[in-house]
Amino acid sequence: MSEMITDIGIDLGTATVIIYVKGKGIVLKEPSVVAYDTRSGKVLCVGQEAYTMIGRTPDRIRAVKPLDQGVISDNELCEKMLQHFLKKVYQNALLKPRVALCVPSAITDVESRAVVEAAVKAGARKVYLIEEPVAAAIGAKIDISKPSGHLVLDIGGGTADIAVLSLNGIVQKESIKLGGDKFDQAVVRYLRERYGLLIGEKMAEMVKREIGTVGREPGNEVFDVKGRNLTTGLPEKRSISAAELRPCLLEIAQQIVSAMQSVLERTPPELVGDIFTSGAVMTGGGSLLRGLDELIEEKLHIKAEVAESAEECVAIGTGCCFDFIDELSEDVIRYGSGR
Repeated sequence: MSEMITDIGIDLGTATVIIYVKGKGIVLKEPSVVAYDTRSGKVLCVGQEAYTMIGRTPDRIRAVKPLDQGVISDNELCEKMLQHFLKKVYQNALLKPRVALCVPSAITDVESRAVVEAAVKAGARKVYLIEEPVAAAIGAKIDISKPSGHLVLDIGGGTADIAVLSLNGIVQKESIKLGGDKFDQAVVRYLRERYGLLIGEKMAEMVKREIGTVGREPGNEVFDVKGRNLTTGLPEKRSISAAELRPCLLEIAQQIVSAMQSVLERTPPELVGDIFTSGAVMTGGGSLLRGLDELIEEKLHIKAEVAESAEECVAIGTGCCFDFIDELSEDVIRYGSGR
């Protein structure tokens, strides 16, 4: 890239890594997957190329996600993945960039240090950690500096983060280990138990995207699922409907709505009054599940709206947070060094 980049925002997600650079927008969006040789430990490919290998590799090659439920599960692979992506968007070896990374609200100090160290080793000059709901709110263009309450729900691949924001800080929050991956796993489990059909995670994600819904009226959509019959061991194709899939997805969605209710119950009544007027803002890939906004409105009696560019909201907010670093409270954004 010809222009000098000094600030980079990274949504280091369980399912996807999205990088935002102010003035350029989203410069990278690839799956959080690394493929490596189990014998030599050598990384073969990262991102989209590695994602296409999931479920298709010989024994000596593994395609894995270095993050699990929003936190780093493999430090070394996460570091190599970050290095690969940073090199793709940043080619000035002389001046290292400042990097802001978003993290789940419930991240521990140990997990925070792992994220900071991975970013520093990958080439960051300074690292800032910002909580996901705050990044999501900034990305959704919500003014959180005023003394009024805003409810944000961010559903990523590994976690659902819920927060009530006011005066540049978090008033109440909750992070639960339920995200897009759990919906995919529910689809896999349903097909295995109901039809004895085993499918891979990529097929499950496709099913969820095409016909997944938690709405009252699931419609008549059907999808042809391909997998392996567990009895015969042979390939099989079966048509499933949105209506029959709904209960297994609804079970997880209701747990997310219950967590939102729990946050509201702990929120000061003045701010709840604001939220009744402004509603809930939904971000993250998981918020795109059809009927989820409808379910929130029905159970919590507040408006629920999916933000524009919901999947990229957190990355955009993370990249833009450098403008607000001095204003945001310390419980929302933390500075890390690689020591």
